[in-house]
Amino acid sequence: MKIFGIFGDPIEHSLSPVMQNAAFRSMGLDACYHAFRVSKENLFDAVIGAGAMGFGGLNLTIPLKEKALSMPEICLDGLARDIGAINTISFEREEPKEKEAFSGKIRVHGHNTDAKGALMALKQAGARIRGSSILIIGAGGAARAIAYALGKDGADLSIANRSPERAVSLAKSIGAATGASVRGFGLERLRDLVPASDIVINSTSVGMREGDGRVLDAGLITSDQIIFDIVYNRRTELLRNAAAAGAIAIDGVMMLVFQGARAIEIWTGREAPVDVMEQAVRDALEARARGHGKA
Repeated sequence: MKIFGIFGDPIEHSLSPVMQNAAFRSMGLDACYHAFRVSKENLFDAVIGAGAMGFGGLNLTIPLKEKALSMPEICLDGLARDIGAINTISFEREEPKEKEAFSGKIRVHGHNTDAKGALMALKQAGARIRGSSILIIGAGGAARAIAYALGKDGADLSIANRSPERAVSLAKSIGAATGASVRGFGLERLRDLVPASDIVINSTSVGMREGDGRVLDAGLITSDQIIFDIVYNRRTELLRNAAAAGAIAIDGVMMLVFQGARAIEIWTGREAPVDVMEQAVRDALEARARGHGKA
């Protein structure tokens, strides 16, 4: 049986094992996927150890996506290099020479599938990217991947962040990498930016927990907008406000699914069962909600 896994810290909340194991079963693969709590300090040893033990591949989540870039053993693909974050690792093993059991040489490759995940989630919902005015709230790793994908696809981007300096820095970086028009602002500009945007994306963790509130004033949302919240573990206040306003509301489940599907394609060379993966995640979320209701 081939083993795959996700490394992160914390990791208990991850639904990637539920999703990827459902995909492997549907594909008829003799494989399993597990979550492992790995700190930033132990990441290098954990990745090399997984390769040595014959793992089929890995995913990385917070706070490891940027940390992995500093591993000299990892060969980055162009997308991961441009975005500056790795969320998927594949292993390439050198064929042993005749009469040798194992050559001991393993190449570690770093990829980023978050960018495609976000782009596919938006396109599935009918979003037009090229020429659209898109606002991204947040300037972290997820924002970088999303902005890169949308910039490459021809969007006109604005980035708003609590720290305006980080937003401006990210805007300059994405603009240089993609050739897109990208501007950075502080959150105080949301009152102007939200109504002027065709698509609004929350790339922060605000809304992940009950009581977090919302990232923007509900009165700013209009019925002709698309509101995309990458949070997937609950229906956030932002998404409820979007639905109430008549806007198209997209949760983070499909970004999770599409990035996971792309990882499977990298590992196996086969197309992943997106529908099966989505159903597994939504069933798990519903079960969690029922469990919390009983507590």
